[in-house]
Amino acid sequence: MNREDFPILDSNIVYFDNGATTLKPKCVIDAMDRYYLEHTSNIHRGDYQFASITNSLYDNVRNIVADFVNADPKCCIFTSGTTMSINMVVFGYMRKFLKAGDEVLLNKAEHASNILPWMKLSEESGIIIKYVPLDSNYSLTLDNIKKCVTNKTKVISLAHISNVIGDVRDIESIGKYCLENNILFNVDGAQSVPHIPVDFKKCNIDFLSFSGHKMCGPTGVGVLIGKSNLLEEMEPLCYGGGMNSYFEDTSKYELKSVPTKFEAGTPPIAEVIGLGEAIKYLNRVGMDQIQKYEKNLKAYLIDKLSGITNLIIYNEESDSGILSFNIDGVFSQDASVYLNNYNICVRAGNHCAKMLKDEMNIKNTVRVSLYFYNNKEDIDKLVNVLKSSKNIFDIVL
Repeated sequence: MNREDFPILDSNIVYFDNGATTLKPKCVIDAMDRYYLEHTSNIHRGDYQFASITNSLYDNVRNIVADFVNADPKCCIFTSGTTMSINMVVFGYMRKFLKAGDEVLLNKAEHASNILPWMKLSEESGIIIKYVPLDSNYSLTLDNIKKCVTNKTKVISLAHISNVIGDVRDIESIGKYCLENNILFNVDGAQSVPHIPVDFKKCNIDFLSFSGHKMCGPTGVGVLIGKSNLLEEMEPLCYGGGMNSYFEDTSKYELKSVPTKFEAGTPPIAEVIGLGEAIKYLNRVGMDQIQKYEKNLKAYLIDKLSGITNLIIYNEESDSGILSFNIDGVFSQDASVYLNNYNICVRAGNHCAKMLKDEMNIKNTVRVSLYFYNNKEDIDKLVNVLKSSKNIFDIVL
């Protein structure tokens, strides 16, 4: 699907590391090049023509983002990525809102970006982190969440799609439950927003974070979306130019309104423009079409891998395009090096989900993460190489 839009695929690679970052279509690269070659300028500072062009392009991306996930444009904040967005939520809002003894529900399949900030806040303020157990398929369910909720539960924070197991959490039902029980709902959308339709308002999400580079956009840019009343109360983590209305030598100052108060200094202008172009591109492809295509391709992958007897698959039942496996008796990094010998790019390791080993009883896996520009020919090549993996150490060593 749309493979001709991705120049890097001309190098004859099979790219299965889309959970880490995606390839970039030519239209995104061209949009960023135009900024650098035709109208380089800062934003909201110049009164010349180049600046006017840049201002218009940059500001319109907020509308593009808002339409993409059904949110209010003024509640869309540009950040450096999902990690920064979650840190802004934890240290800009939750640090003020939570007190010692309050409970935050996480789970052990979460990425470090949705674990470590909460650990640091717990260290500072005495909040209590509780881990919701996963089910027999290593998935997170609303039933298990409900079993962990007490009258001290103030926040549920989770990835919409986990980055190792790839289970798609029912965030609409979880969001409804949070609303009914006065619990804040923080969602890491890094693995979902690029792959399936996400509705911020319908799912009653309080904070949603995602990254441009995982959705055909550039690195160094991401988005934080929050409910208006929460963003009004949230404090910036960074202070400086562009986010203030005035400051005086009496130490009096006034910040601008949301979202500008969270965007101090010169933002990643070319990257924001590239993000907008990436979203427009995904809209042209169609998010429903992407979701359907990935689901069918995943089914094809599992069917083909099922005939390889020395392969251990950990998440056949998950609904996303993420598949985690190991070759029996082979360290995951060795398997990745072996596949690289055939120009097949996968991820190996713990995938920044270092506590998942407590649930799976294994530290490292090989991860294949699909996207719409992958095809059955890619999978056939992977399968054929894995069928020959008895010779793996002849290549790795």
